Amino acid sequence: MLIKDRTIPIKILILAAILRRLPLSNMKYQEILDELRRREAGYQGEKSLDFYFRMLPKDKYMILHDLNLPDNEFNLQIDTLLITPAYALVISVKHMAGKLIIDTENEQFTQIVNEKEKGYPYPVAQVERHQKYIKKLLTDNGYPPLPVEYLIVFSNSYCTYVVSGPNSRKVKPRTCKADVLLNRIEFFEKLYPDAILTSKELRKLCKYLVKLNTPPTKYLLKKFGIQRSDLLTGVQCPYCGYLPLIRKKQKWWCPRCDKYSADAHMNALMDYFCFMI
Repeated sequence: MLIKDRTIPIKILILAAILRRLPLSNMKYQEILDELRRREAGYQGEKSLDFYFRMLPKDKYMILHDLNLPDNEFNLQIDTLLITPAYALVISVKHMAGKLIIDTENEQFTQIVNEKEKGYPYPVAQVERHQKYIKKLLTDNGYPPLPVEYLIVFSNSYCTYVVSGPNSRKVKPRTCKADVLLNRIEFFEKLYPDAILTSKELRKLCKYLVKLNTPPTKYLLKKFGIQRSDLLTGVQCPYCGYLPLIRKKQKWWCPRCDKYSADAHMNALMDYFCFMI
C-alpha cells in the first residue's frame, strides 16, 4: 500500500527558484546548476522504480517514498522505505552512467565514464546509517525487534557495476539494477518469513513516520553561501525570462519581448515561498 507518494522534492524547487533569480555572473551559478541537474536525474531515477513498486502486494508492503527524518540538528533522507510485518527495507537509488565500482575494502565508490574516474560518497555507509536510524527509532518507540535491511539500486539500465573487496559477499545481495529489484525483494522475503509486527503496529508505525517527515529547506541558501541580497527581485517574464516586469494596463508587460501576462506574479510568489520556508 502506498503510504507516502513521491512528489517533486522541495530541494529541486528551491534550486530552480534560486537559478531563476541568480545573475549568470554569480560565481556559484554553475555549481548550483550542476546540483540541480544531479538532483533532477536522481528524482527521475527514483520515479523509474515506481513501475516495480506497483507490483508488490498492497496488503503486505507499506511504501513510503522520499522520507526526510530529523536526526538531531541534521536531516536524514531515505529514497524509499518498504515496511512489512516481517522486515523493513531501506532503498537507496543511484541514477548514474558508466561503470560503477563499490570497493568494500577501501570503502570507496568510483564512477568511470569515458576512461575518466570520479569518486563519490560510499553508498554502503549511507544506507547503513539509515538502517541504524530506523532500528533505533523502532527501539525508542517500543516496537518489537523488526529486522531492517538495505538495498542499493542502480536505476540507469545502461550502467554496469562491480562489488569488490572482503565484504562483497555481504554487499552483493544488497545491490542490484532496477530490472531485478523484485528478485532482491524476494530474497529478503525468504530471509525473513515470520511476521513480527501486527497490522495495528504496522499502521501506527507508518503514521508516525509520515508525521516525522520534515523536508529540509533553508540550508540550501547557506550551503552555497547565497544571500537574499544576491537574488534578483520582481516579477519574471514567463516568455523570455527577463525581470523585472512592469505593471501596465492591469497586466505584466515585458520591455524585452513586448509581451503581456496576466498571472506572471504567481511564479514570483512561488519563488518567494521557496525562499521563506
